[in-house]
Amino acid sequence: MACNVLHMLGRYCTPTAFQSNPKKLPLTTTHTPLVHHYRRQLSVATEAEEDSEVHIPIAGEDKPIPTIAGKDGLGVESHKKPFYPKKNQVVELVCESLAYKGKGICKIAESGFVVMCDRALPGERFLGRITRMKKGRFAEMEFSFGTKSWRPGDVVQGQDSLFTNKSALGLHVPGCFDKILPINNCLLQHKIANQVLAIVQECWQHPASNISAYDVHTHSGFLKHLSLRAGRDETGLPTLMVNFVTSSYKPELLQPIVSKIIDNIPEVVSIVNNINTSVGNTSIGEEEYILHGNSTITECLRGLMFEISANSFFQTNTYQAEKLYQLIEEAANLRGDGSEIVLDLFCGTGTIGLTLAKKVKYVYGYEVVPQAVADAHRNAKRNDIQNAKFIEGDLNKIGDDFGNEFSHPDIIITDPNRPGMHTKLIRFLLNLRASRVIYVSCNPATCARDLDYLCHGLPESNMPGAYQLKCVQPVDMFPHTPHIECVCLLELC
Repeated sequence: MACNVLHMLGRYCTPTAFQSNPKKLPLTTTHTPLVHHYRRQLSVATEAEEDSEVHIPIAGEDKPIPTIAGKDGLGVESHKKPFYPKKNQVVELVCESLAYKGKGICKIAESGFVVMCDRALPGERFLGRITRMKKGRFAEMEFSFGTKSWRPGDVVQGQDSLFTNKSALGLHVPGCFDKILPINNCLLQHKIANQVLAIVQECWQHPASNISAYDVHTHSGFLKHLSLRAGRDETGLPTLMVNFVTSSYKPELLQPIVSKIIDNIPEVVSIVNNINTSVGNTSIGEEEYILHGNSTITECLRGLMFEISANSFFQTNTYQAEKLYQLIEEAANLRGDGSEIVLDLFCGTGTIGLTLAKKVKYVYGYEVVPQAVADAHRNAKRNDIQNAKFIEGDLNKIGDDFGNEFSHPDIIITDPNRPGMHTKLIRFLLNLRASRVIYVSCNPATCARDLDYLCHGLPESNMPGAYQLKCVQPVDMFPHTPHIECVCLLELC
C-alpha cells in the first residue's frame, strides 16, 4: 500500500527557521505561507516515487485547516510511534533532502514513514492530507487502453503536445490517468511480445471489431489493459503469455484477435482474460478465463523451472535476477550440512526459497496473493522439492498466533513491496531473534527505515534493536532508471 496523493494544506516555517529552531515554530490555523518563496500553487508528492498531488496556498490565501475529532487544533495527529497513514488523514511532513529529479524526501513528523514531494525543499515543514492510497506489487510489461490519445510536442512538428478524443493502446502519460501515448514497438520487451502488440494494434480498432476502449470518466467500454509476459521453456526457447484485462466477459469480441495471434505466433502458449469490473485502474482480475493454451508460462531460474500465472509477481529482468538470487545465497552463508530452517517472507511464487531449498532443512514461505501461493506449491512439486511449505497470509495483519505454523528459523529472508514492512512484523522479528536476516528491497527509503528499526529498535514500544547491519549490495535490476534492488545482510548482535 502506497500513499499516492497528498493534498498540501499549508507551510508554516521558513527553511532557516525550521533548521535552527524546530521547537518554536510559528504555528497558525490560517496558514498564510511564511516561506520566502511563493513559487507555485501545485506540487506533486509521492511515497516511493508514486505520483501524487499537493496544493500549496498562494500568498495571502487564508485557508483554515479542518480539524479532526479528537485531534489538536491543527487537525494533525501526534505520531509518536511508527504508523501507516490512512486516506483523508492530515499529517505533518518534513522535507529532509532531495532525491532523483529533485523530489523532496519527506517524512511524516515523528515517524519514519517516507513520502516524496515535487518542489519541496530541505528544511520545509508543511501539512498534507492523504487523498488517495495505492497498492501494487506486480511487475510486467503492461499497456493500457484509453479514449484519449496523446502525442508529445516534438512528435507533432511545430505544435505543442497534442491529445485527441481518439482511442489508443499504449502507456499512460506521466501524471495523466486518462491520456494514452500510443506504443507500436517497445524496446524493453521481447521481440515476440512486440509482434503480439502489433497484431492487437491492427485488430482492435478495425471497423469490424466492434471493440471499445474503457473510458475512465464514463466507466463504460470493454478493453482496459494488455499485459505481455515472456518466459522460457525447458529447452530455453521463448514463450509468451497474453493477458487481456476487460470490464466484462465477452470472449466473442476477443476471438478474432486471439485467432490471429495463434495463427501467426506459435511462441504464445497462454492467452487469458482477466475480468475487472471495478472503476479503478488496476489490472488484477476478479475472475480469469483461459482463451488459449495454459493458465501459466514457465521460466528457468538458477536451474529450476517456475510456472507463473497472470496475477503472480515474478522478476521481469530474469537475467539479472540470477545475480540477485546468487547474492542472497551468498548472504545466507549456508553451513552446507542442510541443517538450517529458512523463513521466506513476501515469497511470491517461491523463487528465492525454492532456489535454496535443496541446501537447507526446510523452507517456510508467506505470501498474500492466492495465485502466487498456488504457483509456489506447483513450482515445488515441479522441481521435486518436498521440504518447502507455502502459506497464504497478509504479513501486514499478523496476529498473536503468527509463527505457530513454522519452526524457529535460522535465516529470515524478507522481500517486501515498496511500502516496506509493517511495524507489527518488525516487532515479531525482533522478538524471534533469528541469527541472520536478509532484507531484499526495491525501495531504499523504506529499506533504510526498516533497517533502522531492526538495528536500533522501536523506542515507542520500549523494544531494543537486535541486529547489526553487515553489508548492503545494490543490484541494478532496471538499467537506465533510478530504480535499484538492495540485498542487505543483518546479523544478530
